[in-house]
Amino acid sequence: MSRLWALISDIIRDNRIEMTIDERIEALTMNLELLARAHEDTNRRVTALLTATERDAENIRSLARIAELHEHRLTDLEGGQG
Repeated sequence: MSRLWALISDIIRDNRIEMTIDERIEALTMNLELLARAHEDTNRRVTALLTATERDAENIRSLARIAELHEHRLTDLEGGQG
């Protein structure tokens, strides 16, 4: 990223409005590298979130099953009324 800022600083310092084709290609290359890194980071985060969500869903299903069993037990203890 520092190469990109150096390139931009050179352009600003030289009071140039337009970039050469080589400068454009270098800037595009650096932007693509940054985008690729950001995409990889996002993929890792999404994967971690999906894993956590699946684990939480399984835990919720387990808790719901426990609650259902306790409800049946209480109903049985109360003599089947309710």
